[in-house]
Amino acid sequence: MAKIELKIKGMHCIDCAKTIEKVLLKEKGIFSAHVNFALEKAIVEYNPQEINLDGIKKVIEETGYKALEKEGEIKDEIKSDWQKFWFGLILTLPVWGIATFFYNPKFNLLLFALATPVQVVLGLPFYKGAYFALKQKTADMNVLVALSTTAAYFYSVVATFFIKGPGFYEASTTVLTTIFLGTLLEKISRGKTGEAIKKLMEFGAKTARVLRNGKEIEIPPDQIEKGEIIIVRPGEKIPVDGIIIEGKSTVDESMITGESMPVDKNEGDNVFGGTINKVGTFKFKATKVGKETTLAQIIKLVEDAQTKKAPIQRIADKVLNWFVPLVVIIALLTFIVWYFILGSTFLFALTAFVAVLVIACPCALGIATPTAIMVGTGKGAEKGILIKGGEYLEKVNELTTLVFDKTGTLTKGQPEVIDIIEIQNPKIKIKNENSKLKILQLAASLAINTTHPLDVAISNEAKKRNVNLLNVQDFEVIPGKGIRGIINGKEVKLGNRKLIESDLGKEWEEEGKTVILVSVDSEIKGAIAVADTLKEYSKETIEILKKMGLEIWMITGDNQKTAEAIGKQLGIENILAEVLPQDKEREIRKLQTEGKVVGAVGDGINDAPMLAAADVGIAMGAGTDIAKETGGIVLVKNDIRDVVKAIELSRATFSKIKQNLFLAFIYNVLAIPIAAGLFYQWLGFLLKPEIAALAMILSDISVVGNSLLLRKFK
Repeated sequence: MAKIELKIKGMHCIDCAKTIEKVLLKEKGIFSAHVNFALEKAIVEYNPQEINLDGIKKVIEETGYKALEKEGEIKDEIKSDWQKFWFGLILTLPVWGIATFFYNPKFNLLLFALATPVQVVLGLPFYKGAYFALKQKTADMNVLVALSTTAAYFYSVVATFFIKGPGFYEASTTVLTTIFLGTLLEKISRGKTGEAIKKLMEFGAKTARVLRNGKEIEIPPDQIEKGEIIIVRPGEKIPVDGIIIEGKSTVDESMITGESMPVDKNEGDNVFGGTINKVGTFKFKATKVGKETTLAQIIKLVEDAQTKKAPIQRIADKVLNWFVPLVVIIALLTFIVWYFILGSTFLFALTAFVAVLVIACPCALGIATPTAIMVGTGKGAEKGILIKGGEYLEKVNELTTLVFDKTGTLTKGQPEVIDIIEIQNPKIKIKNENSKLKILQLAASLAINTTHPLDVAISNEAKKRNVNLLNVQDFEVIPGKGIRGIINGKEVKLGNRKLIESDLGKEWEEEGKTVILVSVDSEIKGAIAVADTLKEYSKETIEILKKMGLEIWMITGDNQKTAEAIGKQLGIENILAEVLPQDKEREIRKLQTEGKVVGAVGDGINDAPMLAAADVGIAMGAGTDIAKETGGIVLVKNDIRDVVKAIELSRATFSKIKQNLFLAFIYNVLAIPIAAGLFYQWLGFLLKPEIAALAMILSDISVVGNSLLLRKFK
């Protein structure tokens, strides 16, 4: 199976995207097709043995649109559209002015001369769209616009040349000019909803300074190969991902993580393409280039997210499938009732017919969901919160339960020294700092010789306190028990109760901590408590999530006692302990069978099966493998507070989707009866087509504007 991204030229409403999707999916060899009207992009998965790229392009072009592989091939459509609009407006204003204030049938010929160019130039895109839509046995906004303006225009032509009656040119010209302006403003607004993507794309470096054959040369970043050495000076953008091999600096990584504070970088640290070097000069080895870089993966992920539909959008799509034919039927019935049954004039009935067709254009309904998703996912990307699609926005809104992995998610995942006691007074913690340091000095002098996590914790504590280590001779590791060695002629042991028999530190074990005993010549001198400590903000995050109405669980491979101790610190009562990694998925499914809608939070790698099984998987600290993460939501920073932000953003975005759909539905429900003249007896006037067109455009703008409010999300 192959996958291709194509730029689509010529779409001017959401129905265009639907038409292209429908046509592509009918074609043999195409497995899936997602067309994003806002991004003007199609993502197609296909079998190269059954259909090739040229074949896919041909299918799209036969539908009435242009398929391009390169962004640079597209001209400035907005500039061209503005020119067409001003042309139409210059001709429409006198038509409207004459028809409204000075109308006389003798002006029909002049009005015909002014209106015809508008009908051709501004009407052509709608006629083309209607032709290809009907050809594919679908009906969309283009059909409504073409039908309504053609009816008004050709009736006026007949009145001008054959029956010498009153014309109706102002309706067709004003409707076309107004709707053309509306689609243009909508196009500009869509550009604003996609600003996050554009900003991300702009973050990339323009040049790179690479060492080749001992010489420093400047090349475009897309020519960098893996393993090459790149030099970065202060103020320059880092071109690709890599590892620092020489030098140190401070780097602004806000475009990747959303974190405003610069990050110190030393030899061995990772750097990411698109981030900005602030202070020092350094050399780094390229590890990920082109589409593999973190920035490229983020852009790809956000683009894909904005292409995927939320389940609620599919409901709107189903409504749209029968909405246009229904509107045409209502418009015809309106004409028949007014002209044949109620005995109104032909012009009156035609006005009502055109007004219904114009005001019912379903643009607002079509763009209600995708515009909100675009702004929401774009805002998330700015903050280091990557939402992979509309379905996750919707599911987050339904969550009842959140399951957290313990190690590396709620806790730091690295044991730390918590406390030290001595044998002389086992019930009381050492108050004398020097006594603590003596125990720590003996333990660390042995521990520095191994890489066991508990020994590393002791070594790190000694470094933190600037403890001088002692010389060790005859060092030995005793598997499953501990370590020993000779220090100053005495045998020092460091280990568990299998190595050193003692009840010292039992109270610590009751609290879920690990106890490491220290003895000198078989005489117990003290004990060190080591434990995995909570991440900063873990406790307050859990408290906030509970207040949001979520049921919180913690899942871990640790023993029950340790898990309960951590749970008590966090305020989590629901504990799933001693669960093997491969069994975490089963526990998630078990909760789901109880009727819970479950979100899972983990590190995104070890917890991949759990995240995949959950209704919404939230991957923490994705690092450089963003595209490979299983989670539906990826938190680039390793900050647990972003779980709250992700849920709040998802809820806010989904709330906007519902508001938009309400605005679109209520508009059509109220507007169609008014346009049909249902309230004519009470209102005393009939809605003119040009006013109907303006109202329709205002509904579109209100939906886009409501979505853009998400940009203010904090």
